[in-house]
Amino acid sequence: MMKLEQYGETNEGRPLLLAFVSTKENIANLENIRQNNLKLAGFGADKSSASEKTPAIIWMSYNVHGNEPSSSEASMLTIYELLNPSNARTKSYLQNTVVVIDPCMNPDGRDRYVNWFNQVVGKKANPNPASREHSEPWPGGRSNHYNFDLNRDWAWQTQIESQQRMAKYNEWLPQIHVDFHEQSYNNPYYFAPAAEPFHEVITEWQRNFQTTIGRNNAKYFDENGWLYFTKEQFDLFYPSYGDTYPLYNGAIGMTYEQGGNSRGGLTVVTDAGDTLTLLDRVMHHFTTGISTIEIASQNADKLVKEFHSYYKNAVTTPYGEFKSYVVKTDDGDRLDRLKKLLDCNKIVWSYPQVNGAQINGLNYLTGKQENFKAASGDIVINANQPKSNLLKVLFERVSKLSDSATYDITAWSLPFAYGLETYGVKNFITATIDKTSVDSTVSYALPATTYGYVVQWNGLSSAKFLAAVLQKGLKVRYAERSFKIGNEGFDKGSLILTKAGNNTLSQPLEQIIKSAAEQAKVKVYAVSSGLVDKGFDFGSDKVHVIKSPRLALLAGKEVSSLNMGEIWHLFDQQLNYPVSLINVSDLQRVGLNSFDVLIIPDGDYDFFNDKNANDELKNWVKRGGKIIAIDGTVMQMSKADWGIKAKVSDDDKKDDAIKGDYSLLHRYENRERDVLVNSIPGSIFKVELDNTHPLAFGYPDYYYTLKQDENIYEFMKEGWNVGVLRKDNYIAGFTGSKTKEKLKDGLLFGVQEMGRGKVVYLADNPLFRSFWENGKLLFCNAVFMVD
Repeated sequence: MMKLEQYGETNEGRPLLLAFVSTKENIANLENIRQNNLKLAGFGADKSSASEKTPAIIWMSYNVHGNEPSSSEASMLTIYELLNPSNARTKSYLQNTVVVIDPCMNPDGRDRYVNWFNQVVGKKANPNPASREHSEPWPGGRSNHYNFDLNRDWAWQTQIESQQRMAKYNEWLPQIHVDFHEQSYNNPYYFAPAAEPFHEVITEWQRNFQTTIGRNNAKYFDENGWLYFTKEQFDLFYPSYGDTYPLYNGAIGMTYEQGGNSRGGLTVVTDAGDTLTLLDRVMHHFTTGISTIEIASQNADKLVKEFHSYYKNAVTTPYGEFKSYVVKTDDGDRLDRLKKLLDCNKIVWSYPQVNGAQINGLNYLTGKQENFKAASGDIVINANQPKSNLLKVLFERVSKLSDSATYDITAWSLPFAYGLETYGVKNFITATIDKTSVDSTVSYALPATTYGYVVQWNGLSSAKFLAAVLQKGLKVRYAERSFKIGNEGFDKGSLILTKAGNNTLSQPLEQIIKSAAEQAKVKVYAVSSGLVDKGFDFGSDKVHVIKSPRLALLAGKEVSSLNMGEIWHLFDQQLNYPVSLINVSDLQRVGLNSFDVLIIPDGDYDFFNDKNANDELKNWVKRGGKIIAIDGTVMQMSKADWGIKAKVSDDDKKDDAIKGDYSLLHRYENRERDVLVNSIPGSIFKVELDNTHPLAFGYPDYYYTLKQDENIYEFMKEGWNVGVLRKDNYIAGFTGSKTKEKLKDGLLFGVQEMGRGKVVYLADNPLFRSFWENGKLLFCNAVFMVD
């Protein structure tokens, strides 16, 4: 009655498991059930018709946040009762359902939490929330090995756990998906129906069946006298959650939230004076899990039929104003990375037939209807495909919010996240050609040369190549200005590797470059002379040597574990370049003399408030060090006299005499909505770039940033204002009226010279959740190019 399958492995080598539970007959026929279900969704391996007379598939995911441990405990109890020979009720549920259970989506995080807890709990658990067993140390067990929140990674699949899980999920495409979580121990239980906003592509059937399930859950909670709430806090908008991603893939996706979290321990006294135990938490999750299986079993025929209809409609009448999207090819690797993401999500793309015909579409970057022509290397994504709803959500330029009070970011449009010129077209583009006739195997054979080689600087692949050759001891230069040799043009930042200066290597120069180019997938140009036809020759002072930087990254208490993890993951998994993680508490002891670059992630740092420590850090910079400050760290430095100043709005400059100002009178019941005028949960803004500065090499004169706060800074009088916000810069996402008014005429990205060193200010996080792909080169510029 159960099949246990290992579908992957975590960064730390722990197994990722799935349990398939049903009747013996269904388990024996499991592969046929899966294949038939894919046919229902339009993904069949053959053209035979799918049968709607098939079990409904219910997928239940537990413990995506490692320090929310009651769900994994509940998963084992759920499996036990489904298999229990004496439980006739659950046996009847399995007649027409297949239950897929992922008992622990984040084993690394769970073990981090559980091992810590078992070390600090006494013989008898202490329910006092002030006891240390209720106060988990940094970074906590919520995230995975690289401190990523896996519950925000369903669509982006930046993490190895997500990549392996989503490959398996898309092989099954269940009719119901439940994601089991925990929230504050002072909160009661939450289950669907969810709060507004619901994304517009969510169907009426999906909305209604959430309510059907919720009523069944409520029945059992009422019988036991347990508290719960629905339709609050947890909305269905951001596409990369364990409830929204399944919804955009035809399932009834839901989040269940039990009070507890890392502070729940084995027992804890709540603010209401009640004692909440781990057993209570397990039983609540067990109850909603079994209740969901019960109501799904009772409605299995309808679930399968509506699922089939969902995917048929996706192909025949795709939702949204655009029937196709054309993404223009780029000089770097951004389009290749986008194609990989589309493939991971089973979104079908192809190449257009290049025939010179004009196409009319909405230019995402300008927001205007324009005529354009398809070029070789562009891709077309037609919406008449099974994943059309997910495609619409991921590519939508303007988010339509039914309610502005949201749980997460409100803009994520992939053309902006990848920095790619994209057109939304109101008709299908059917003239496509086979991919194999366009894709070709790139040759990395290097022509013989007596002088050297050049690599364009235009993407993450360029940075990966640079990281590889620097570690091999190569002397690399970059061109400050564009140049031309023969018919080949090279933009600012292009990497120059001459034989001169690289003639004492342990391996031949050509061999090192070829190996690095193959690994990074970059094209290498051979040059026979340092004399250029246009621009500055290779011996000019406009050509600079790139040092191999020794990097320190702050970690530990006071640091945002999520932002630190994004940076760590970039170096460790994407660039393969060494970085030393230094705990803030060890910074004074370790010192910085053995490092060239200090990366300070978002956080809340005491040393900026300590004059001696602050001055010592400044002196290190003046001696030649470089600081890269990210997100909220920039605001702290603005208050610690580093030379950058926060921009103060006119409203903030007004006198505090507010007596008699009736606009300040607010109703208590509206308190959550009154703050929205100052809110910016995550919106896209256009930044004007000075791309003659090394911080902006590889970019056009603009960049799209994901802005999550109202912080903006005065233009620096002594420094380089590389990325600025002007007026009319808003692109997409919810931004409160007062915040939108503040975000203009100010600095977001800049470089300040201090003695022999520099400070790079990145006021917005360019590595957000590692899915904001277009920001990665900006960060690499800060590390390698700014010197």
